[in-house]
Amino acid sequence: MAATTFEMDGSVMEGGGQILRVSAALSCIQGAAIKINKIRAGRSTPGLRPQHLSGLELVRDMCNGNLEGATVGSTEITLTPGKIKGGNHIADTQTAGSVGLLMQISLPCALFAQGPSELCLKGGTNAEMAPQIDYTLKVFKPIAERFGVQFDCDLKMRGYYPKGGGELVLKVNPVKELSPINLTERGNITKIYGRAFVAGVLPFKLAKDMSTAAVRTIRKEVKDLYINIQSLQEKDKACGNGNGIIIIAESSSGCIFAGSSLGKKGVYADKVGIEAAEMLLRNIRHNGCVDDFLQDQVRHTNAKFVIRKSEDEHANNDTYIIECQGVGATNPNL
Repeated sequence: MAATTFEMDGSVMEGGGQILRVSAALSCIQGAAIKINKIRAGRSTPGLRPQHLSGLELVRDMCNGNLEGATVGSTEITLTPGKIKGGNHIADTQTAGSVGLLMQISLPCALFAQGPSELCLKGGTNAEMAPQIDYTLKVFKPIAERFGVQFDCDLKMRGYYPKGGGELVLKVNPVKELSPINLTERGNITKIYGRAFVAGVLPFKLAKDMSTAAVRTIRKEVKDLYINIQSLQEKDKACGNGNGIIIIAESSSGCIFAGSSLGKKGVYADKVGIEAAEMLLRNIRHNGCVDDFLQDQVRHTNAKFVIRKSEDEHANNDTYIIECQGVGATNPNL
C-alpha cells in the first residue's frame, strides 16, 4: 500500500455512515487515497449497507478511481481516487436508502470536477435516519448557494420505505472556489410554512391531522405570524405508501430552520405533526442562525474551527459562534 494512503477510523463519534461519506468525498477532492476501517461500528448492523455501497461506487466512478473491499457488510474499504470528471452518473440503492445521503457524498465531488455533472440518484426520498428531500431542497440548497455552489435539483419521483423507488436528478456546475459567508445575525422569524403529505393508499385525513396539530403547537409560542402548512395527497409522482411533515421558518436576515417527522405504523398523525412542530420550535428558540441539522451539513476542507460563546444579549446559554478558517476549497481543474 502506498505511503500516501490516509487511514480513517469509522467508529469515531457516532460510528455511522456520515464519517464514511465525508471521508470518501474529501479523498476524492484532495486526490488522496484513503483506507476506512471499522465502518459503521456504532450501528446495530455494522458495515456497508446498499446505500453506502452505492455512494462509494458513485464517487469511484466520478473520479475514475479504484475501490477495494466494497461489498455489502464490509467494514473496511480503500479508495484511490483519480481526477474528478464531469458527465452523467447514476447511483441506485435499489432500496429506500436516502437519495439525500447519496447527494451528500457526491455533490462536493461534482463541485470540484473538470466540467458539469448530471447525477441521477435513486432510492428513498423521505426516510428515517436521513434528511427528508424537502429539507435538502428548502434549507440546505439556498444556504449552500451562498457559498457560490451552483446546482439544480429535479425531483422526478418520491420513494418511501421499504422499496424506495424515488429519483432525484442533480445538475451541478463546478466552481473555482467556495466563497465565505457570515451567519451571525438571526433577525426575527418572518415566515413559517410547510407541507404535510400522504402517499399511496393512506387517507388524506392523515395529512390534515398532521397539519392541524403542528399549527396548534406552534401557535402556542408564535402568535403573530400566519402559519401555512399545506396538506397534500401525493399520487402520480410517489412510489409506495408514506406520510410525513416538514415545517420551515425563515428569518429577516435570511436564516432558515426546519422541523420534520415521518409517520410510523401505530403512531397517530397528530403526534407526528406535534413532533415536527416541537423540533422547529427548539431550533428557533435558541436564537442561533442554523438548526441542528444544517450545522452538521455546512462543511469546509482543510479548515480550522474556533468556537466561542455568543455575546449577543438575545442569545441563551447554549448559543455559540463557530468560526471556520481554511483553504483547500480551490478547484485545480478550473
